[in-house]
Amino acid sequence: MAAPPVVDLPFIDEGLAADIASGLDAVDKLLRTSADSEDAFVAEASKHLIEAGGKRFRAMIVLLASHFGDPSAPDVVPGAVVIELTHLATLYHDDVMDEARVRRGSPSANARWDNTVAILTGDFLFAQASEILADLGPELVRIQARTFSRLVRGQIRETIGPRPGVDAVTHYIDVLADKTGSLIATAGRFGAMLAGAPSDVAERLTRACEAIGVAWQLGDDLLDVASSAGESGKTPGTDLREGIRTLPVLYVLASSDPADARLRELLAGPVPERDVEEAVTRLRANPAMERARAELMSWVERARVDLAALPDIPAREAFLALCDYVADRSG
Repeated sequence: MAAPPVVDLPFIDEGLAADIASGLDAVDKLLRTSADSEDAFVAEASKHLIEAGGKRFRAMIVLLASHFGDPSAPDVVPGAVVIELTHLATLYHDDVMDEARVRRGSPSANARWDNTVAILTGDFLFAQASEILADLGPELVRIQARTFSRLVRGQIRETIGPRPGVDAVTHYIDVLADKTGSLIATAGRFGAMLAGAPSDVAERLTRACEAIGVAWQLGDDLLDVASSAGESGKTPGTDLREGIRTLPVLYVLASSDPADARLRELLAGPVPERDVEEAVTRLRANPAMERARAELMSWVERARVDLAALPDIPAREAFLALCDYVADRSG
């Protein structure tokens, strides 16, 4: 059995850190129970990614947001488990669509078993999340349904690409907001609502958390190009090899500058291994990287504006420091 997630948040005070650590321990216990089944195979498959670890980032957001109300409210931990189960379920499905072989350092479910098992396991986790959610009230069920709609819409839009006449960058940001930002936004909303925080606080946390989610994904775009393997945990240029059009790539492809001609040629499709080093070197030096970072910072600033209007408590400082971390991690 994997150890419970470890809280490593140097930007929050010791008392808050202890509360979050205790909450995450409770989340981890309920998460494992919720993924269990009388059928041994279903239990093994559904706990596959739980056992592989993970930082429980979205669950942490729920717990942190709950400190704007009563963090000891009995529904806070179940709400965090709903968010985490939903996230895990999407990972099973994502790995099938991406034909991924590894997830969290272990074989993906589709690699260990097959695509059918991975898809059905994701469905099982969605069902388990829904069962918990039913006890949290109709308003949260409605919010979760809308969130799930956005998750699916984002995946569809990413799959089909921008429609004729739609700006590729606008389309890309919308996909990030739906695929990543929406669930992190709901994590913040759930934490506030289940803790009984005022409605205006819940709205500000929702907006701020969505902006943090978009900024985080934009940071990943930059890290794929700018970082070393040791810094990012993956080989630089992975997205380029796979032909994924991240924000810096989209900026280059939209450029008409003759100086970008060679880079546009390299980035027109998946970059062959022999050209990856050249593509990474050229992209690192291209103004597209600064443009992408400016876009990231605009989302961080959106988050900060809403967070700054929240009550002045340690949880607010933790969220603001999280903004700093998201901004700094990409250089």
